[in-house]
Amino acid sequence: MSASSAFSILAQPNVRSWVTARFCSGTGVSMLRATAIWDVYASTGSSVNVGLLGLLSFVPAPVLALTGGVVADRADRKRIVLLTQAVELACAVAFTLSRLSNQLPMWLLFALYMLNGAAIAFESPARQAVLPSLVQREDLGRAVTVMSTAHALSFVSGPAVAGLLLASFGTGYAYGGAAVLLAIAWSFVARVSLVHTPSTEAKPSPLASLLEGFRFLRHNRLVLGAMTLDLFAVIFGGATAMLPVYADKILNVGPRGYGILTASLDVGAVMTSLVLLMLPPIKRLGRTVVLGVLGYGAATIAFGLSRNFELSIAAYVCVGIADQFSVVSRSALVQLSTPDELRGRVSSVNTLFILASNQLTLAESGFLAAVTSPTTSVVAGGVVVFVVTGLVLLFVPELYSSTQRAANEERQS
Repeated sequence: MSASSAFSILAQPNVRSWVTARFCSGTGVSMLRATAIWDVYASTGSSVNVGLLGLLSFVPAPVLALTGGVVADRADRKRIVLLTQAVELACAVAFTLSRLSNQLPMWLLFALYMLNGAAIAFESPARQAVLPSLVQREDLGRAVTVMSTAHALSFVSGPAVAGLLLASFGTGYAYGGAAVLLAIAWSFVARVSLVHTPSTEAKPSPLASLLEGFRFLRHNRLVLGAMTLDLFAVIFGGATAMLPVYADKILNVGPRGYGILTASLDVGAVMTSLVLLMLPPIKRLGRTVVLGVLGYGAATIAFGLSRNFELSIAAYVCVGIADQFSVVSRSALVQLSTPDELRGRVSSVNTLFILASNQLTLAESGFLAAVTSPTTSVVAGGVVVFVVTGLVLLFVPELYSSTQRAANEERQS
């Protein structure tokens, strides 16, 4: 894919507004997440509490993500995104006002973080299902790459800005910055012209509708294999919960260093996305997913063993590079394999897997570090990534050789 083709995608007003909204929303969400993790650790000094934050925020995700998928295939997807992002904005405002007034006890911080996570879980299936409705099918691969670039760039910007605001002004202003960006994102979603045409066909019950999505995944081994690999790789290989500990106790770089470390992964992701924008779409999607996950595990081990700040940054950048190759390939595989009438429900399972990996990795890392050490937690996680990859390939060997054509064939079968 050439750069000009990427720009042609962004020349479409609807896509441009949607990508801008995703960038602002992603930046705001990642700022809020990084600030909350630092806030909990700075207030309690406990990696267990950081792990508990991730675990509790995941509690509502299974029900809400799956319910959100069913609703996304029945209702106006744009309206769902607007309503849920309004809840996310309200949480960010509550974080800001409570912290600025020094009235943010831990129970309220956890409760707001859980509510914010619940809104994201319900929103994500509808948001993921919108993009294919904005572009022609032949442009979907490049649109996914453009969206992934915006997503990765937002997750670079959010933690970095959060770190600067934390160091310069404190947690209240870091939360406030997230609130401003979420408000901007909401305004851009409102600009998108997305015609909702309700189906006149009789719909099955919500439970039957949900089971239909699971049946599709059960028969689509490529999509299920890619989702499963990403889920367990990130749960065990993610080092997010240990970043405050590494910044504070191991590398001795403080909140600014924490912001840089947190953003390093997404710097690698942005670099990868920019390269992918200049290249033709990835053909061997499954192989790229597998190799990306293996690279993710190796770079995580390197980060865990490093005691040099610059080397730690380089290792975490490599984590981001490997992860982005996997993310773009998995996203394209899912979108190309899924019929539009099932996008919400399939996206809901994908959302559940993503939320599980992003939140349960906090619990896994935090709890393991509490009974062993931060280094053991990170390095052991990287080793487990290799084990998980081997197990997935044992049961879904065709994942390694799958291509875009294979994805299309599974969609039509």
